[in-house]
Amino acid sequence: MLISTSACGGGGGDKAGGDDAKAPGKPGASASPSPTKPAGPPMLLDTITPQTGTTAGVAMPISVVFTNPVAAKARATVEKHMKVSASHPVAGAWHWFGDKRADWRPKSYWPSGTKVKIDADMKGVSNGNGRYGVRSYTHTFKIGDDVRADVSVTGHTMKVTRNGKPVRTLSINAGSAQYPTWNGTMAVIDKQKKVHMTSCSVGISCDKGSSNYYDLTLPWDVHLTQSGTYVHYSTGDPNPGSGSARGSHGCVHLSLSDAKWFYGQVKQGDPITITGSPRAKASADNGYAAFNMEWKQWLAGSASGQGTTATL
Repeated sequence: MLISTSACGGGGGDKAGGDDAKAPGKPGASASPSPTKPAGPPMLLDTITPQTGTTAGVAMPISVVFTNPVAAKARATVEKHMKVSASHPVAGAWHWFGDKRADWRPKSYWPSGTKVKIDADMKGVSNGNGRYGVRSYTHTFKIGDDVRADVSVTGHTMKVTRNGKPVRTLSINAGSAQYPTWNGTMAVIDKQKKVHMTSCSVGISCDKGSSNYYDLTLPWDVHLTQSGTYVHYSTGDPNPGSGSARGSHGCVHLSLSDAKWFYGQVKQGDPITITGSPRAKASADNGYAAFNMEWKQWLAGSASGQGTTATL
């Protein structure tokens, strides 16, 4: 899929907007009024991610986005009506990012092979602002192989493992001193064979005469943050590694052959962990970076606290 405004996120904000959970062109949940007249205007879900039928990575949260704000007083009840079940029961909790997005993550990564189901039975449930749910939503997905990538900014390497076993070590370049890459663990949002990237779209430069201006369509793009971080190939940095020492605008660069190979290895929810950058960790809602938040912090944003999944 070709995206018209994406870039390496040097100028992106620390937090993404309320629509982080919406994969481009793939709405996760749709809603229509019930034949039964509700008590008030309908409370609807905009998206649920992952999509039904998805095979996701071990770091993938369940992300639910509401069309209208959910009041703090109603969140515990709303959470209790969003039941998470798993074939391998795990401890986990919901966390609210603002008043429209709630993510559920396990305390630790999902076990590979786990089947997961979310039943969001919103019928008659109040959002605390005069709206009431009119239907239920169900999504089922499974956790695939445990694929991870560990990026060393200073070492110019990416080590890829599958189910705990080393697969390959790739040469990389990360962000420059002016536009450093986010640190921390970011679960893959999605991937596209080509992405149109512009410096203007992320506030780096709209001046065609600037050395930081770019307007490129680049291949083999693995999406890490909503503020514009990707792992991909760049024509401006064709042979990344410690020898070239060429910094990006915040993305992680691979050679063309390595970018194509890596694209074929990863899926939504696989954790990409970046260390050695002078930049802070990406915010937990900047895409799906839930594991950048300590468990105590995660629970502080939950209305109902830690629980264990029902057995699927």
